[in-house]
Amino acid sequence: MNQSTIKIHHNEEIELIIGNSNSNFSGVTSTMLQLLSAQQKLITLRVMGKHHLPDPSLNISFWQVAKLCWKPLSDGRYRVFHARRVDEMIQALLLKYVFGAKIKVVFSSAAQRYRSGSTLWLTDRVDAVLAMCKASASYLHRKPDTVIYHGVKADVYLPPNDKEAAWQALDILPESAQKGKRGIAILGRVRAQKGVHLFVKSCIEVLEKHPDYTAVVVGTISSSNEAFVKELQTEIDLKGLTERIVFVGEQDFTDIPKIFSALSLVVALSDNEGFGLTILEAMSSGAAVLASEAGAWPEVVRAGKDGYVVPINDLPAVVEKMDLLLSDEHKLEQMGINGRERVLEHYSVQREAKQLVDFFRDLM
Repeated sequence: MNQSTIKIHHNEEIELIIGNSNSNFSGVTSTMLQLLSAQQKLITLRVMGKHHLPDPSLNISFWQVAKLCWKPLSDGRYRVFHARRVDEMIQALLLKYVFGAKIKVVFSSAAQRYRSGSTLWLTDRVDAVLAMCKASASYLHRKPDTVIYHGVKADVYLPPNDKEAAWQALDILPESAQKGKRGIAILGRVRAQKGVHLFVKSCIEVLEKHPDYTAVVVGTISSSNEAFVKELQTEIDLKGLTERIVFVGEQDFTDIPKIFSALSLVVALSDNEGFGLTILEAMSSGAAVLASEAGAWPEVVRAGKDGYVVPINDLPAVVEKMDLLLSDEHKLEQMGINGRERVLEHYSVQREAKQLVDFFRDLM
């Protein structure tokens, strides 16, 4: 990219640089990608890092940013560099303090853990800090400048016209599975930290009472977790539920909205989360939710209205609430409707993009 291509349509100057340093697809990556299209309508931007970008032309290198940001914008404002990871914060501070880039550095944190000394030192040197929920704000040693909740693409994560029909049309289950009328699922990497064992053990306890439901575990099983899954599968088989509690492995990312749309209940039982978009994606798709007290979930889910929140690693509580949810099909459907309305009102990606851009503009 040369100097003549640094400006884009209608001679608008690039105002926002977004960090994208991790080649692995993570929750941070998903958040960044979901926001991109909404932010592009509000501010001119580039992404420093090509990983998973739907449009490669949005990519800009470290050295191109250094060259671009050597001078401020034509009206004297500084550009904003938005870092979501520690290494992105390091990159931004190098650009600012070593290469003299005229930028304002913003670090946003969804983590619910106390940071180490080096990260605290870095955080003290950025221009602004954002928290993604009240819980993550409580772990920051520096008071955040504001709290901006994540949002999801409500036009992608859509409820179906008919849940039962959508479940029957879903083709992720093996032929040997007993599909039932409706589906419930836990999605994400298959490991203990995600509470998969709590989901499976609860289903073993509950599903015999609720023959219309089939349970699905969606997600990658790493080699280090094969023994964990094998142990759970043995429990399932011993209870005669092999056809009704099914591990389906990793699914194509583009199929995930379709899977959410077909589910009547989505369960998320992590020990720890940053924010936890899974629950918002489920609610946007018209599914009731059952979540642990991790991430932003206690702040998002209204007990008895969208679903329930239970204490972390509390199997009896999960069993109790799952049984309660599956006992009333009509109430379960209404919770899905309520959740969709809540997302549209408070947790859309358009709302998040606007709040971020408004904040960036004030900072510039």
